Amino acid sequence: MLSKDTTLAAEPRRPVDQVRDLVNRIFGTTPSRISITLFFLVIVLCSLMLMLPVASRSGHPPALEQATFTATSAVTVTGLTTLTTSTQWSLFGQFVILLGVQIGGLGTLTMTSLLSMALGRKLGLRTKLFAQEGLNITSRQGKLGEVGSLLRTVVLTSASIEGIIAAILALRLMTLGEDLPQALWHGVFYGISSFNNAGFTPHTDGLVPYGNDWWILLPLCAGVWVGSLGFPVILVVRMFGLRLRHWNLNARITVFGSLLLVVLGSFLWGAAEWNNRDTIGNEGIVERLLHSVFASIMTRSGGFNLVDMDQTNSITKLLTDLLMFVGGGSGSTAGGVKITTMAVIFIAIVAEARGDQYVIAFRRTIPDTVLRIAISVVMMSATIVVLGTAALMLITHHPLDEILFEVISAYATCGLSVGLSAELPATGLYVLSVMMFIGRLGTITVATGLALRTRSRLYKYPEERPIIG
Repeated sequence: MLSKDTTLAAEPRRPVDQVRDLVNRIFGTTPSRISITLFFLVIVLCSLMLMLPVASRSGHPPALEQATFTATSAVTVTGLTTLTTSTQWSLFGQFVILLGVQIGGLGTLTMTSLLSMALGRKLGLRTKLFAQEGLNITSRQGKLGEVGSLLRTVVLTSASIEGIIAAILALRLMTLGEDLPQALWHGVFYGISSFNNAGFTPHTDGLVPYGNDWWILLPLCAGVWVGSLGFPVILVVRMFGLRLRHWNLNARITVFGSLLLVVLGSFLWGAAEWNNRDTIGNEGIVERLLHSVFASIMTRSGGFNLVDMDQTNSITKLLTDLLMFVGGGSGSTAGGVKITTMAVIFIAIVAEARGDQYVIAFRRTIPDTVLRIAISVVMMSATIVVLGTAALMLITHHPLDEILFEVISAYATCGLSVGLSAELPATGLYVLSVMMFIGRLGTITVATGLALRTRSRLYKYPEERPIIG
């Protein structure tokens, strides 16, 4: 029997355990903190890799702000650039950009779960439920509720879609004169860039030389549109196909809302630019329609462009601002405040105008808490855009419409530009980098945080209606 003065020697801890505990203490407490920290670390790593001489064709590394801006644009799947991808970056540099796009496109859920697995941590019930809720996976989908199976499904689905697009584009580029290795690399680059809504192009002139090539533009449109739907919707469609009665409310709102925005955006964009000879005014009718559909899809987050955005009409820039701000589906590679957010607010407005007691969509009642979250996300996003615009107005003397366009494009991780990014000083590039970072993670973390927060109150104050409007 041990006496009081006898002490047991503590078993020495392994270095790997100490590192694991340190990482857990720093950013292992909440999914939001893990997401923010991981994205920041990936951006730093990509920036350092782009600063290497081997990353540049000339052998001379770019300025720190240029490398940071490019890395941030890649990891946040934005596509804004100040340096031409094909002429500035070597094959290694382009690979770093593509790697950043792929990591950023997989999203916070995949990165969080992969980190937990890499640290040797068992995924507890809370983590699994968070993953299941984050991707709207129901119990009817069985093993998809398990994070391991879910990760494999997400990765394999992404790789399959990117591979199909890459194969089609590679074959087409070979028929246009590119050799096999170059066509394969460009096909893979476009496949990953399109599905992840990044907008990076490996060609010097971008997609302008292929402005009327259906075999190039349609696969890119398909990749961007499918990627903008989001993994929650893709997994639902993968499980239930086109049996709409089995789709959950999120999938229905996202798909039908996205189709509506494509049709409406195509009509409005085409009408605004139909006679503009600096953009599509000199094209035939079929080509104008193709350009209109392409622009409508890309303005919501794709970032590819066939015309100089600086040459578009003012009403077109305003329409583009609105489409960029809306963005794509929740949990997708697209940015913006998301289709479901705006749809919930619009449905609530219609319900209020009709005098309905409840907010109903597709025979489902939307809880009041969801409406409050949607309003919060829109208001916070608008506030961030205003602050970013004000910051750039203090830094540069460009017109307000150009600054607003660039800020919304950065925050919505769209990547379209009127040329302002290339003319900004270092401080301006850092402002846009912050906007891209917040835009990629801000609405996700805010919405998740608000949805998980509950505050119980044992009493209720008397109701009183203030005057609205």
